[in-house]
Amino acid sequence: MESTFLAYQVKKIDDKFVGKVERLKISDLPEGDVLIEVAYSSLNYKDGLSAIGNPGVTRKYPHIPGIDAAGVVTESTSSKFKPGDEVVITGYDLGMDTDGGFAQYCRIKADWIVPLPKGLSLKEVMILGTAGFTAALCVNHLIHNGLSPEKGPVLVTGASGGVGSVAISILAKLGYNVFASSGKKDQYDFLKKIGAREVISREDTQTDSNRPLLKEQWAGVVETVGGKTMEYVLRTTKYMGGVASCGLVGGAGFTTTVLPFILRGVALLGVDSVQCPMDLRLKIWDKLSSEWKPDTLDLLASMIDLDGLDTAIKEILAGKIKGRTLVEPKSSM
Repeated sequence: MESTFLAYQVKKIDDKFVGKVERLKISDLPEGDVLIEVAYSSLNYKDGLSAIGNPGVTRKYPHIPGIDAAGVVTESTSSKFKPGDEVVITGYDLGMDTDGGFAQYCRIKADWIVPLPKGLSLKEVMILGTAGFTAALCVNHLIHNGLSPEKGPVLVTGASGGVGSVAISILAKLGYNVFASSGKKDQYDFLKKIGAREVISREDTQTDSNRPLLKEQWAGVVETVGGKTMEYVLRTTKYMGGVASCGLVGGAGFTTTVLPFILRGVALLGVDSVQCPMDLRLKIWDKLSSEWKPDTLDLLASMIDLDGLDTAIKEILAGKIKGRTLVEPKSSM
């Protein structure tokens, strides 16, 4: 094992946050039980926020973003893992205030680590990553609430993003009639290729109506947007349907009444992947590696190296990323 490694590190210079590929020492990494040689990471919206200094994500700089990592254990002081084990980490504090996966090595707590699920390669598990894991949690919550294919169509909002695209793929594989909502008309064909039966525009999922309830349409919703879109889906979800909420790119606030809940029995299901308990985490990864594994994984992802992160971070913050972006921790430097 080399004593130095490459990483995409963000520094605060004056009042600006600047990301750059740097060569660091293994000793620069934070304390932890397990040292992992990273094979792949992936880019998430939260990584973009960390790279621009959002204090709700990261407060300690210099910092290596990357809330996902998959790779091979090289050193371990924990009895849970040994050198050579293939592992995956999503959530917890990885890439937030603990140096993350945009590097050739990361060192973390053993309690955050999941053994690589059988049925997934290191590359495949990072095509899924936090976004895919979150999508699967949404599907799990909706099914637990009683959703089944015969109940009617399921809407996925923010459909061309990481969570939305994986959610479509999972739901389609399970036999659901999936409607995708997107503001990107040039992605409609992509959304149909990965399993959407119909695609509707972003404008169709927002309304200026003052009516607290609108025509019932959706048996369930994977809601990744928030704001006006959340208002719309709560008013249009069918009796005893569920809305799995996991995103806020359209705004953290929304206005509603109690009527969807007390007249239609709509369930608003909050989804958090960061602190997901390990027993549920293992259950979800097991499903993602078997009966929920998307048939369209190769269509969902593009690949970049550390040198491509500057551009990709700007694109994901501007809502221009399609599907998932894998990060291979190498550089031309």
